[in-house]
Amino acid sequence: MNRPPPKHSISCFAALFLLLLPVFAVRAQNRPDALVEYQAGNFERAVQICREEIAADASKMESHVVICWSLIRLGRYEEALRYAQAGRALNRYDVRITEVLGEICYYRGENAEALRYFQEYASQAPEGGRIDTVYYFIGEIYIRMGKFHHADIALSTAVRWMPGNAVWWSRLAYAREGAGDLSEAAAAYERALSLDSRLSDARRGLDRVRQALNRQ
Repeated sequence: MNRPPPKHSISCFAALFLLLLPVFAVRAQNRPDALVEYQAGNFERAVQICREEIAADASKMESHVVICWSLIRLGRYEEALRYAQAGRALNRYDVRITEVLGEICYYRGENAEALRYFQEYASQAPEGGRIDTVYYFIGEIYIRMGKFHHADIALSTAVRWMPGNAVWWSRLAYAREGAGDLSEAAAAYERALSLDSRLSDARRGLDRVRQALNRQ
């Protein structure tokens, strides 16, 4: 029959645990956090931490996501693509990686592939944390393709999600201008300038549209 340990030994273990608890807490606080570094704009440091984490555990999805975000911000798209593909192999349905792949393809000029990934994200996560940015990128891709009505729809959705983004309003105005919808383009340029009067593209666009309207 097993006998319970003496009460004094339990007390010793409890006392030892309480003594070591601050040490464990300090170690946890001192552990490098890639996401914190990324959010602080320390992208190189975030990449370094993620590389170390992936070397220790190649299945760590968070590390694949944060390293991709950081590499994109650094403009290192080829390297980001390798980690994104590895993350995709780990979890085909992680929408963060789907969105990352869309951005990588966008910056590489691969419009059709980028559009496919962004549309996949919008389908899988219609209220996801990056849905506003996804619609912005979709709008930019359609502008590249000269599909200005499609761009209008996508960018209108983007500014519904983020109505305070002056640059997005300016791009929406440009799409409407390209589609020949001059009155709505003028309204969007005006909205952009009301949010940021320093936007020279919006100022020039508004001048163009007003001149075109006066000629009608």
